[in-house]
Amino acid sequence: MSVVPSTVDGLAWRPKAIIFDLLTGLLDSWSLWIASTPSATEAEGRRWRERYLKITFGTGAYVPYEDLVRKAAHDVGLPPSAPEALLRDWSTLQPWPEDGRVLRALRERGYKLGVVTNCSKNLGHSAVNGVEKSASEGSADDFVFDAVITAEESGFYKPVKPAYEAILIAMGVEPGDALFVAGSAGDVEGTTNAGMRVVWHNRIGLPKVGESAILKESKTLDDALKDFS
Repeated sequence: MSVVPSTVDGLAWRPKAIIFDLLTGLLDSWSLWIASTPSATEAEGRRWRERYLKITFGTGAYVPYEDLVRKAAHDVGLPPSAPEALLRDWSTLQPWPEDGRVLRALRERGYKLGVVTNCSKNLGHSAVNGVEKSASEGSADDFVFDAVITAEESGFYKPVKPAYEAILIAMGVEPGDALFVAGSAGDVEGTTNAGMRVVWHNRIGLPKVGESAILKESKTLDDALKDFS
C-alpha cells in the first residue's frame, strides 16, 4: 500500500522508522499509577506520576528503575504500599484502544517500528509484550516490534542522547530517517536534540516544555500519526 509522505519544511518526507515511547505513547500507564495509590484518585496518582517523570528524566545514567518509582512515591508522601502495588500489578497495563489498528497499518506500509522506554529490562519487555499481543489480535500474523530498548539495556534514561542513539543503532537508521512518537514533554525535547522529528501523543494533556518543533500534537495515537498512515 502506498504512503502519502508528510510535508516537512515544505518538502515531502517519509521516515524509514517510527519509534514509540512506551508508557504513555502506547500504554495507559497513568491509570495504573492512580489505582496503586491509597485513595485511587487522579490527583494523588498524577502527583506521583509527575514526580516520577521529573526524576527519571533527570537521572541520566541508569540506576534501578524500581528504586526511582519508590523514590517518587516517597517524595510525594505516599506509603511504600503504593509502589509495591504498581510493581505487583505491572502486567495489568493496558494498551490504548487504537494501538493494534495503528501499529498493524504502519507495519503494512513498510515502516520499521521500535520502542525506547525509561524502564528496567524485565518490566519494559513485559509491557511491550502486552502491546504486541494486543496488536496481534484478529491478525493471521503475530505482531512483533523490530527493536525494543530499555534504559537498563542502553545504560541511560531519556532524554539524554545515548538513550535515543541506542534504539537508532538497533534499528539501523539515522536520526533524520526516524519519526518519534513522544508521550511526554521531555521526549519532545530529547528526540529533537537527538536529531529526530517528533509527533506528540499527548493523551494526558501535559504542558509543553521548551521550544522544540512538533509535527503534530494529538490526544489519540491514530490522529497523531495520520499523516504517516
